[in-house]
Amino acid sequence: MTNEPIKEILGAPKHPGTVTMQKCNNNDCVITTIPLVSECQLTAATGGAELSCYRCTIPFGVVILIAGIVVTAVAYSFNSHGSIISVFGLVLLSSGLLLLASSAVCWKIWQENKKAKRRESQTALVANQRTLFG
Repeated sequence: MTNEPIKEILGAPKHPGTVTMQKCNNNDCVITTIPLVSECQLTAATGGAELSCYRCTIPFGVVILIAGIVVTAVAYSFNSHGSIISVFGLVLLSSGLLLLASSAVCWKIWQENKKAKRRESQTALVANQRTLFG
């Protein structure tokens, strides 16, 4: 069995584009060719995980938020306002909140897309039913 039909199904080009990079030191020159990857190939390789950003950012956001709370609490318990550790704690705290907010936005977008797909399939089903029985 050849790989050509599979590539056509995934929508990958038969001859994917490449990017050529050159790196020259003194008299030696190295040319590297990097093939470009299509979105379909990326989805096939990752199993669709790139479409579920909210699932990844929630745990990281929670861990960073907890670390930010702990570091900020330790910094302010020693009355070190404006020190490097307090700034680091506030950066962690804000990063955790930002990750949680971005995961909430991604989840909301995913829910809207899911509703739209469900609506489209329902519309197609009703239209098909009307042509069969109408």
